[in-house]
Amino acid sequence: MQTAIPAVVMRGGTSKALYFAAADLPQDQALRDRVLLAAMGSPDDRQIDGMGGAHPLTSKVALISPSSTGDTDVDYLFLQVVVGEATVSDSQNCGNILAGVGPYAIERGLVAAIEGQTTVRIRMVNSGGVAVVTVQTPGGQVEYDGNARIDGVPGTAAPVMIDFVDVAGSNCGALLPTGMAVNEVDGVGVTCIDNGMPVVLLRADEFGLSGYEPPGDLEANDGLSTKIESIRRQAGPLMNLGDVAAKTVPKMSLVAPARAGGAICTRTYIPHRVHEAIGVLGAASVAAAIQIPGTVANEIVDRVSPGPMDIEHPTGRFTIDVELTDDGGELAVRRSALLRTARKLMAGEVYIPTAIWSPAC
Repeated sequence: MQTAIPAVVMRGGTSKALYFAAADLPQDQALRDRVLLAAMGSPDDRQIDGMGGAHPLTSKVALISPSSTGDTDVDYLFLQVVVGEATVSDSQNCGNILAGVGPYAIERGLVAAIEGQTTVRIRMVNSGGVAVVTVQTPGGQVEYDGNARIDGVPGTAAPVMIDFVDVAGSNCGALLPTGMAVNEVDGVGVTCIDNGMPVVLLRADEFGLSGYEPPGDLEANDGLSTKIESIRRQAGPLMNLGDVAAKTVPKMSLVAPARAGGAICTRTYIPHRVHEAIGVLGAASVAAAIQIPGTVANEIVDRVSPGPMDIEHPTGRFTIDVELTDDGGELAVRRSALLRTARKLMAGEVYIPTAIWSPAC
């Protein structure tokens, strides 16, 4: 016998996840995590006995529930199921998977669709931040087909517009959690920043790299990975994140001068594999750092200009518009806005052994 759990598989941005109604899973967190590990097939590097795709970008979970506050429509808890470990982490948001939350909420009846397009206000439970997502709903139905294109995803789909509300410092307590544009860790200048995602920026050339290496080449460089992990673990306490040895934050982003017409080039550890693109909120943090004088990112860009900018990554570019204000040295993020797409891939039930969980028992 097996336990069947209603689920939807959706691509959100450049990631893929199982989307669940939170009420359909155990309320006890430890039991819930065991259920999700079984659903994904972790711990196993291939995740052959589950729905995971053997990569952090395809081993993600979104839990959706009615809003617990009066100013949002739904709550969204993001969970990263680690591929090769029996670990489920709630230490970060995921802006890519966020792109599928609005369509899911509308189709589940949590938000009433409006002719043309529907706005969904989403509370990101991991950090408490709010995102305003606009979904195309012609005829009162979610539309997945469209002409919007994002790098890292083949083809086109309907646009999903995301506006983040007050996410700066949502994880670390401040946009620059150390209070400085640059800190030195292991003899390397780093910028620690949190515009919705804790990120540590490092110059690629400090490690003898161009910054344009393919992700696989970076992952295969054990010496490099060891150095970056050492910096990450030291940066964690500096960013008010505590011991990050078992956490998926902060992300580590190697930066280099742009070479394809963008503002800057990135290679991002998430935190142990190298992203084939760049995360939504990771890009928001990089874009904010570009505009702050003295940061690692600011020092290597040709020029800083207002309006949307392109963050280069291994499979293309990510366009984002981040506006900062400076009130007598007090930095604040006015807005972080971007375009994503999402597509429903499957709706049905995911099965786990009843020995792990049987609601009837």
